[in-house]
Amino acid sequence: MAEKLRAGVIGCGFFAENHLAAWKHIFGVDLVAVCDLDAEKAKSAASRYGVPEAFSSAVEMLDSAKLDFVDIATTMRSHKALVSLAVERRIPTIVQKPLAPDLAECLSIIGMCEKAAIPFMVHENTRFLNPVRKVKDILSSGKIGDVTFGRVAFRTGHNIYGKQPYLAQEDHFVILDLGVHMLDVARFLFGEAGRLYCQSQSIKPGIRGEDMATIMLDHQSGMTSVVECSYASPIDPDPFPELTLQIEGMRGSLKLDAGYRLSVYADGKAEALDVSPTLYPWSTKPWHGTQESVLRIQQHWVDCLRAGTPVETSGADSRKTYALVFGAYDSACTGKAVTPAY
Repeated sequence: MAEKLRAGVIGCGFFAENHLAAWKHIFGVDLVAVCDLDAEKAKSAASRYGVPEAFSSAVEMLDSAKLDFVDIATTMRSHKALVSLAVERRIPTIVQKPLAPDLAECLSIIGMCEKAAIPFMVHENTRFLNPVRKVKDILSSGKIGDVTFGRVAFRTGHNIYGKQPYLAQEDHFVILDLGVHMLDVARFLFGEAGRLYCQSQSIKPGIRGEDMATIMLDHQSGMTSVVECSYASPIDPDPFPELTLQIEGMRGSLKLDAGYRLSVYADGKAEALDVSPTLYPWSTKPWHGTQESVLRIQQHWVDCLRAGTPVETSGADSRKTYALVFGAYDSACTGKAVTPAY
């Protein structure tokens, strides 16, 4: 494999800025091309990040840039067509979440990449947050014993529509946009779920989809978790963009609060840990936690690509997360508990 991997990014919108900044700070990666349907956006991104080529055609970029991999950071309805282009050229591919608007299309995208035997990863960065990784280490150490209960929550009243106004028009909203992160974290920390029950609500006037959902998961280990996701919570101070955790085990418990404060209680002893993310020269508060997680997942992709090893959020793994996402919609629609279609 080349000394430096030649990377291209398709999509130069709001969240893609984090992808672009991270690629420029990962050793062994040369960001050689960017693409956006809006040619001016592509040219601006290329200028700001020192990228030699800017395209408004994905076909043109993929055919001419000689990429070692492509990072697709566009909205979900474009993903299948763009992944198809990469698959035809056998280019390893990363795709931003949500992967697709329905389970069948998610499985189709994953299946295409598996059939072509190309490396593929869903850019599910939340499990790479510093506090989430620290909590995973504590659980794996057995410090609080076998886990009996977990709560994963992201509740905010932040105006997310200001930067992403299209979200207000999505039929499937908070579970697919935000819940996918929380459900993936629940899987990462607690293992697979056998059944789930979901209740969703639409609070904000003028939106099409749900902006609040509560999901209860019956995990195969025997423990229970509750996943909460809300874009309609008037909280002061608002913890955006941080998640919170509460986990109980046979020997103790832990709690992650806003402000990156992790409290651990085990065997009668309590300790407080600071799990703040690194503030890089290119990152900005309060986004620095998310920006660090983007850097970490993209570094993970590079390390695995070079080593020829599977990534954590591969197609096979992501299939399970999206089974939970769309299982939650089935449950909310029917009012019944469902078994995810793994």
